[in-house]
Amino acid sequence: MPPRVGILILVGCCGAAALRALEPAKPLVAASSDTAAVAPPPPAAPRSSPRQSTSGWRGGGEGGEGAGAARQSGHDAGVRGDGGESGDGAGRERGAAGAGAALRDGKACACYDIALLLLCAVGVIRAIDDQASFTYEPAGAAEKDGVGAALLGKMLSCSFTITCLPSGTSFYGTGESSGPLERTGKLVITWNTDAWDYGPGTTSLYQSHPWVLAVLPDGKALGVLADTTCRCEIDLRQESTMKFSASCTYPVILFGPFNTPSEVTTSLSHAIGTVSMPPKWSLGYHQCRYSYDSSEKVLQVVKTFRERGIPCDVVWMDIDYMDGFRCFTFSHRFPDPKCMVDDLHSVGCKAIWMLDPGIKNESGYFVFDSGLESDVWVQKEDKQPFVGEVWPGDCVFPDFTCERARSWWSGLVRQFVSNGVDGLWNDMNEPAVFNTATKTMPESNIHRGDANIGGLQNHPYYHNVYGMLMAKSTYEGMKLANPTKRPFVLTRAGFIGQQRYAAMWTGDNVSNWEHLHMSIAMVLQLDFELNSQLTCGWVRILLYANKAYEQIPGPRRGLSGQPFAGPDIGGFAGNATPKLFGRWMGVGALFPFSRGHSDKGSLDHEPWSFGEECEEVCRLALLRRYRLLPHIYTLFYLSHTNGTPVAAPVYFADPQDLELRKIETSFLLGSLLVCASTCPDKGAHESSQKLPKGIWLPFDFGDSHPDLPMMYLRGGAVLPIGLPLNHVGEAKLDDNLSLIIALDENGKAEGVLFEDDGDGYEFLQGNYLLTYYVAELHSSVVTVKVARTEGSWKRPNRNLKINILLGGGAMVSTHGIDGEDLHLTMPTESEVSSLVATSELELKKRFEMVRPIPDIDKPLGKEVAELSEIPIDLNGEDWLVKVVPQIGGRIISMTHLPSDSQWLHSTNRINGYEEYNAAEDTAGCTEEYKVIRRYREQSGKEESICLEGDIGGGLVLQRQISICKENPKIVKIDSSIRAKQGADHSGGFSGLACLRVRPSFILQYPTEVSVVFTASNGIKREILPDSGELTFEGVLRPNGEWMLVDKRTNLSLVNCFDLSQVSICKLHWGTDHLNMELWSEQRAVSKDTPLRICHHYEVRKIN
Repeated sequence: MPPRVGILILVGCCGAAALRALEPAKPLVAASSDTAAVAPPPPAAPRSSPRQSTSGWRGGGEGGEGAGAARQSGHDAGVRGDGGESGDGAGRERGAAGAGAALRDGKACACYDIALLLLCAVGVIRAIDDQASFTYEPAGAAEKDGVGAALLGKMLSCSFTITCLPSGTSFYGTGESSGPLERTGKLVITWNTDAWDYGPGTTSLYQSHPWVLAVLPDGKALGVLADTTCRCEIDLRQESTMKFSASCTYPVILFGPFNTPSEVTTSLSHAIGTVSMPPKWSLGYHQCRYSYDSSEKVLQVVKTFRERGIPCDVVWMDIDYMDGFRCFTFSHRFPDPKCMVDDLHSVGCKAIWMLDPGIKNESGYFVFDSGLESDVWVQKEDKQPFVGEVWPGDCVFPDFTCERARSWWSGLVRQFVSNGVDGLWNDMNEPAVFNTATKTMPESNIHRGDANIGGLQNHPYYHNVYGMLMAKSTYEGMKLANPTKRPFVLTRAGFIGQQRYAAMWTGDNVSNWEHLHMSIAMVLQLDFELNSQLTCGWVRILLYANKAYEQIPGPRRGLSGQPFAGPDIGGFAGNATPKLFGRWMGVGALFPFSRGHSDKGSLDHEPWSFGEECEEVCRLALLRRYRLLPHIYTLFYLSHTNGTPVAAPVYFADPQDLELRKIETSFLLGSLLVCASTCPDKGAHESSQKLPKGIWLPFDFGDSHPDLPMMYLRGGAVLPIGLPLNHVGEAKLDDNLSLIIALDENGKAEGVLFEDDGDGYEFLQGNYLLTYYVAELHSSVVTVKVARTEGSWKRPNRNLKINILLGGGAMVSTHGIDGEDLHLTMPTESEVSSLVATSELELKKRFEMVRPIPDIDKPLGKEVAELSEIPIDLNGEDWLVKVVPQIGGRIISMTHLPSDSQWLHSTNRINGYEEYNAAEDTAGCTEEYKVIRRYREQSGKEESICLEGDIGGGLVLQRQISICKENPKIVKIDSSIRAKQGADHSGGFSGLACLRVRPSFILQYPTEVSVVFTASNGIKREILPDSGELTFEGVLRPNGEWMLVDKRTNLSLVNCFDLSQVSICKLHWGTDHLNMELWSEQRAVSKDTPLRICHHYEVRKIN
């Protein structure tokens, strides 16, 4: 059955409902009230020339705004966006009651430019062939206007839930998010956050994409998008249910259901626009560090790449190139940047420079003075410029929501590019602000946004689009400087739609195996969910107020779409080991964006910094990338023109295969399957690879290595291959070309190759060559020929080598001239078997001869407690305490020896004594965080164990458990949460943190116990087990001591603590246990201002 609904759009509207669609691409067609609109098949994209926009609805691909839907809270609801290059936009529609919803005309489109389904006071809508239920749940009181539509402007929040999906539905999407590829069971909050040292449980990262792809058990799929720039909670923790909640009203857009996930994401891309065509050099390898602190160091690094024969196209300058971190300036260590760049260009290397949004608040600094004169700063409530601390110290921030500020910034960029700038890097643009609990500017700040994107609003309205609007301004400044060149911009923060302006990386990751593993899923989520293209089709519009139904054509313009993404190879924070770095380079060299980057204070992370064995792996990995560049560049062209992904999850090859859905170590680059290993003990060749159904033939370039990924080519594919290069500039059009061919079960194969000048816009006028190659087997002879071509370029005179894969890495080859028919007689079946056996033997010998990267992962420091489930014992005169290192150092047993009573007992996995950051529900709540340091001290004055656990967000939880020999009747626990060493990326301060100490004490006689204490106000309290859960704050807190009294044994367990460190005390009575919790205050922390609770336990007899 065809899908009944192509896209369904729901919006809570304000006041009198109004709907207007100007200049539709097709005439309106009436739809009956009981029949949903059917999405027609997508029209084929014209092949005669690439396009920047698919129609007038899209507004101007790269020039369109796409900042998100704008709704004036309490006054109007609508869709917004700046004009494309062909127009400057239309104003928002405002009704007499100030409440309608409007679509702007085709010259300037909104974030999605999709007509709105205005849903007012609705209960449940059932659609998509009864496979799901949609529930709209506004919070707060709703007033009614004269038409009867719900007035949602005063609502505090609204949520939208899709339930009743088939059991076994898999969820993906949510954009930039850590953790596994499949999002089922995950909670994501879309709030751009400076998330240095994030972990798998971090709920908010640098970018926001309120989008979920649901893949049904039968392989069919649908997508749901919440159109809101506000903070949005995406809750996928309940099986077969997705819930969106935000503090505003917003449209919800449904894509599908379609037969495959690729159709859903392709449909999405026609609504969101496609990636801008990147300059070809930007697809080479990039080398970065925080920081190469002088022009001499930069030149030396590039010289070393060339001397060692390791490919590299770009070197990056972090903030240390600036004069005192002032943007658009140069330090004395970079006295002549133009001369330095000329030297780089002479050896085929480009230069990219960082620009942050924080502008030093300093009179006499030309950027500050011009910004003040142009009135471009974000304001406080009193309309004075907001001043916050970042790298230069006190800073002001451009208000990129207003055209005046964007033009001002673009002008500065235009001037800056004259110094030899090849590309720009926008960092800290969440926007990050130091010394604040929220890591960003106050929500009360005022943005004077353009009327057509929302107008005057407080910061939360624009927070998630601030980074994208900065990237847009930077992109446009580079186009002003060099109109004939494609800009390259990298951004850390972003929102749906940024792919038109900037590439992105996955932020400040960590040098460990967990982050290597996560990086694959993070890149795939940003590509496949956001970058595809199929016509949205017809949109069914429901106007609840008067039960009117219309059908109008869907738009084709930007929501998101980020195929140009990758991680910091080797990890940013910390020190990579040789094996980790080599393995990461192996897979990172095949990501769409390939860059190595490392933190200040870490060891050198250049490929030659880890020994000869690792250097060789990096060289092989990058040479692979450069040989595959014709294919990768073609994938970006197809992504730009058709919206197809550059990198995609393996299950896209067979959505019905449930086993493929959780694969996180393999991915598709078009017809190429990359299978990596993120396990330090096994290479990809030793791991069992789950392949999609059909023919998948392994191959390499004679470069197989245990630390490199395996590569497979899908049957029926032709893969164009170039020569090995040191940089993209070495390539010439008449270079020899190779085709690797895997025939399908019918003996056929096809592929495509795109070629142009690599760094301009002439391809838009048809100045390019797009070649369609086909191969076909007839009577044991394979014929390879050009089926057709597009573009005005003539085929260069070059040699062509064809390689036909046979299996097991074996292939047969022949040579000829590109453009002529080439013929190759295939070997007999017995000859094929012999060739395959020989190839497999040669591969085995190569692996045996390889010098493996040495495994030197050895812990440092004092005596290390073994990472084991075997408890470590701490012994004292009165106490035996058992601690399990593997689960975060949890105390699982605390036995009072004189009375032989266990006051605390648990299994290795549950209950016991826990500590964690109560400010967010992280993995630390079960103490499954990674223990990064532990040692035992059994001499001197005490027996103790010290632990330091990484709980994410740049925070560590430190604990020392001690039994003092001078007072062996006491178990002392000193715990703290502090910023990790080197975590100075937010001025040394974290986000909000709260230390929560949560022991679970065993009640042997549950009816004969109580908790006794004297409150800070002097009142004596006795709390009985039937009290349930109680919280004590202020003067109601125990005055530094409370005790669990066991009347049967006449013993009490006394917990003493420093009252100045404890903000809240909590009791929770269970049927056979009691939690006696201590909570610190909630605030930001640094290395010097940790949260700390120092307390101890002892047993006393009851008088």
